[in-house]
Amino acid sequence: MKIYTGSGDRGKTSLFSGERVSKGDLRIEAYGDLDELNSILGALIASLPPQMDDDGESLRRIQSDLFHVGAWLATSSDAPSGQMLQHLEQDAADFLEQAIDRMQEALPPLDGFILPGGHPASAWAHVARTVCRRTERRVVALAERENHAPPLPAVLVYLNRLSDYLFVLARRINHVCRIQDVRWKP
Repeated sequence: MKIYTGSGDRGKTSLFSGERVSKGDLRIEAYGDLDELNSILGALIASLPPQMDDDGESLRRIQSDLFHVGAWLATSSDAPSGQMLQHLEQDAADFLEQAIDRMQEALPPLDGFILPGGHPASAWAHVARTVCRRTERRVVALAERENHAPPLPAVLVYLNRLSDYLFVLARRINHVCRIQDVRWKP
């Protein structure tokens, strides 16, 4: 199978549901940002210190969840092919909330703003967090355009929790590696 087809050379691409749309379409922007986020999570996993293998497993689960989200974003809201897609269940957001709570229990209280950085994996977690927020903004715009068609509300909840998870994970990485978070000094 060839990796290139030439079918997108004129600025159009196919959705999972079969429609041809502009590569500048909001839906393409949303799942493009999601793809970028998933790639950054791969870099984050690759940079985790060895003692954080469990966190790597959690991140791989998140990557898998993001593939399901990407399939939904690549399918128009009224397409029959949407019937085949796996829904993002509430337990995906619950998983993130439980992980956030567990990580926070072991961290010192946060009493101010911190600058992104520290251990390289922490820096990657912060990059992932900001790309997650951008993805969330794109999905909000898409949801508004599509009149909040299912499953976009569940996707928005998930992305909102994921950005929180990535912030706390960045702090956890620094804590595990005995690197102080750098406090912002106004």
